[in-house]
Amino acid sequence: MNKALVQLTVTRVREIFRQPEAIFWTFLFPVLMSVVLGVAFRSERPDPSAAVVVEGPGADLLENALRGDAAVRVERMDAEAANARLRAGRAAILLIPGDPVTFRFDPTRPESEVARVRVNTAVQRAAGRIDPIAVREERVNERGSRYIDFLVPGLLGMNLMGGGLWGIGWTIVEMRIRKLLKLQLTTPMRRRDFLLSHVLVRLVFLPLEVLPLLFLSFLLFDVRVAGSLGAVALVSCLGAVSFAGLGMLIASRARTTGTISGLINLCSLPMFVLSGVFFSTARFPEALQPWIRALPLTALIDALRSIMGEGATIAAIGPQLILLVLWGVASFAVALRVFRWS
Repeated sequence: MNKALVQLTVTRVREIFRQPEAIFWTFLFPVLMSVVLGVAFRSERPDPSAAVVVEGPGADLLENALRGDAAVRVERMDAEAANARLRAGRAAILLIPGDPVTFRFDPTRPESEVARVRVNTAVQRAAGRIDPIAVREERVNERGSRYIDFLVPGLLGMNLMGGGLWGIGWTIVEMRIRKLLKLQLTTPMRRRDFLLSHVLVRLVFLPLEVLPLLFLSFLLFDVRVAGSLGAVALVSCLGAVSFAGLGMLIASRARTTGTISGLINLCSLPMFVLSGVFFSTARFPEALQPWIRALPLTALIDALRSIMGEGATIAAIGPQLILLVLWGVASFAVALRVFRWS
């Protein structure tokens, strides 16, 4: 490692410590957001389905039947208020008394479909239905099978993406706006060393992004790493380098904060939605799956979930690692060619 690269890396580190807001948004905010989201999606029984019984003959029987079921939260109101509640999304299903009883709901809303099943079960059993086959329920709440175990790797991948795009992309453009890049151009410094110093700084501070999230997830939600911590470290490093390359690429020509903000959002939002941070990528159509699998955030999250949830080895996640390396190398190579100091 040459002397210029070492000095540039040390300078980047000092700049970060001189900006308390950068420390907060880069390291503390992702951890706080992860904790809040973890609390919101912690392992608990699903909320009761919101059902509304419409006033009319037979409403008393329906209301009494539903109040005996803990999985349903029932209210009773006139037709106009009930329909308004359904349109506003504050009710999952309406029950209109009659012969037969009418269930009014939106089948495109998952919570409404769940409410229909729960409400129908409660009403039928209150009417004396006898199930011909005896069943028993076995609720699963083991580590690795909970939603929080699915969520934490997604949050970790999202944090690494944000650190690379905002932490590097925004910083370079800010330096360009403040004419700092022009000043550094007068020094005996190569473009390659300048860009590599940003990558090295990302790796230096990477433990501050990964370790607090893993520790708090374990402490608050008992989320454990089934595989090797070394494998998690390797994947995190490759993910950080991959998004550092993307951050440099989108910042290579941007001249204003408005431009870099738009480019970062254009790059990150599709991955935020498509790459499975909060829900499985299997929800999307089969035609989109090859494109989704090609995204760096998808590869990063899939690799982290395989290690943390299934105990996968490095060899098992080889395709994801190769994809992250390709994204990082290609982004850095293109950024090196198109980067402008002013």
